[in-house]
Amino acid sequence: MKTNIIKIALVGQPNVGKSMLINSISNSKLKVGNFSGVTVEKKEVRFKYKNYQIQIIDLPGTYSLTNYSIEEKVVKKFLDNEKYDIILNVLDSTNLQRNLLLTSELLNLNKKMILALNMSDEAEKENIFIDEKKLSNYLKKPCIKVSAARKQGLHKLLDEIINTFSKEQESFNQFSAIKTTTQDEILTLKFNFVKNITKDCMSIIEQKQKTKTEKIDSILMHKFFGLPIFLLLMWSLFQLTFTLGEIPMGFIENISNSLIEYIKNLLGESQLSSLIGDGVIAGVSSVILFLPNIIILFLGIALLESTGYMSRVSFLLDGILHKFGLHGKSFIPLVTGFGCSVPAYMAARTLKNEKDRLLTLFIVGFMSCGARLPIYVLFVGAFFEKENAGNILFLIYISGAILGLFAAKFLRVVVFKGADEPFVMEMPKYRLPSTKLIYHAVTNKALMYLKKAGTFILAASILIWFMSNYPKHYDIESNFEQKIELTTSEEEKITLQNELSLYNLENSYLGKLGKFSEPFFAPLGFDWRMAVALETGLAAKEIVVSTLAILYGLGENNDENSTTLIENIKNNIPKEAAISFIVFVMIYIPCIAASMVFVREAGGWKYLAYLFVFTTTTAWIMSFIVYNISKVVLSL
Repeated sequence: MKTNIIKIALVGQPNVGKSMLINSISNSKLKVGNFSGVTVEKKEVRFKYKNYQIQIIDLPGTYSLTNYSIEEKVVKKFLDNEKYDIILNVLDSTNLQRNLLLTSELLNLNKKMILALNMSDEAEKENIFIDEKKLSNYLKKPCIKVSAARKQGLHKLLDEIINTFSKEQESFNQFSAIKTTTQDEILTLKFNFVKNITKDCMSIIEQKQKTKTEKIDSILMHKFFGLPIFLLLMWSLFQLTFTLGEIPMGFIENISNSLIEYIKNLLGESQLSSLIGDGVIAGVSSVILFLPNIIILFLGIALLESTGYMSRVSFLLDGILHKFGLHGKSFIPLVTGFGCSVPAYMAARTLKNEKDRLLTLFIVGFMSCGARLPIYVLFVGAFFEKENAGNILFLIYISGAILGLFAAKFLRVVVFKGADEPFVMEMPKYRLPSTKLIYHAVTNKALMYLKKAGTFILAASILIWFMSNYPKHYDIESNFEQKIELTTSEEEKITLQNELSLYNLENSYLGKLGKFSEPFFAPLGFDWRMAVALETGLAAKEIVVSTLAILYGLGENNDENSTTLIENIKNNIPKEAAISFIVFVMIYIPCIAASMVFVREAGGWKYLAYLFVFTTTTAWIMSFIVYNISKVVLSL
């Protein structure tokens, strides 16, 4: 039997529940990619229903079909040029009038279209009643009430998709037929058209009681308690990130150490066993070790975002951000930066003023991304007591954010002068997070992290191993081996073996690179190995950990207590240098992938050069200050 294919363009304004709708309407996993030529995310899902193959492309949320923002350009280009059968316009039933303004533009495309009145259950709770039949008669398009969260009306919507696909297209040229009217007059006509429809098709029964959103806002958005509550939530998240994440860390590390030992026993002392054990397994497992911490952090941020809370914090912090030269809307890309700098740079598009947007782009890097978390966990675990580890982690993240604010003030005064954009932002209603959406968001990020560990970091670990093992110095090795054979003391043999390992490491390609750059980092308390780790971190921050694992695993002074990466770090790095290292990592330029996105969003390579100089200079100065203060404090 023949299977018909129905291609659907899913269109709607931001926060109308499009992603939740396609997750609820099918059990298929979202396919996530990018639209051609831009960094805007493209979501796609395919599933079967009644002998029809349905393909839904979730277009970015947009308020109109103008060419103002990148999202608007992407949606307009797709709707004008791509082949599709039906436009599925998703509307928020609790904000019908505002949503219908986009609908009025979609109608003029003269395409088959269905209106999904989402959140209809929430509208009824708020005593908002929509006559979907009357609305359908006005617009000459089918209107279906649905609730993606409760999975109500979905079969009716799917049946209507098949029905509309089978029918002939009816034209709608309410505004396009008027050729002599100006754009402003057309906008006025559209607004009046929507206003009259809403007035006739929707009724609201006034209620004296506060809504659920208003009740929650009275606490979370309180003038005095709002900010402390936000800080408490963030502190709790970092406490959980460290304390819960620590539980599986020991298990993963034991497996890694056992695997390295098994490989070396199996293959013997050879270059191959060193490559697999000290290079591949040590490098990759040192990154996988921190996967539980990454999952907890991403889960916490996803929960706060999906409930609608993060948008309110933008409003809450607008006054504070304004004093430092930032816009209230900057908060969303900045807090997104705690997860990953790539979407954080993309989120800065919500700022229409170019100077506000550029300033925000320059400050995103001060928000420690998830890739830096393994470095923090490693050093915090090595140098601070377990009971204070969560507090130290919270302090690192907050310190980076505060430093970012002062950096923003400096850049606003010196570089990005000009008038601010007014703060106008939609406040979505509080909603219980969708388990399915949260699951997909967290698993996608975790899989991306593992994919990086299994590809990019694997290749980097092999390269670092090669550079730390070559070139070989056979004459020196021969001399040391003769001395080892002649000595009878086991202790002296171990000392000579360690001296040989250290000589080979310091005179390797990696050692020479580290020695070359060591003078630049020496005032910060870094040895050449720490310098090399920072340099490899330019490619990806996770490589800092794998580099340290390889370098401190090869040239260490072995004893019975140095069995784990944390212990190796603790035994080889002074505490004041470790604190200085954390500060440098916290500030210097993000990874190469984020840097490429930065170039695209900022509008040129020159901005990346400015960013590199600005972040490196700031990182060096702050690390120098912290190092010298720490030396004094720790010596007391």
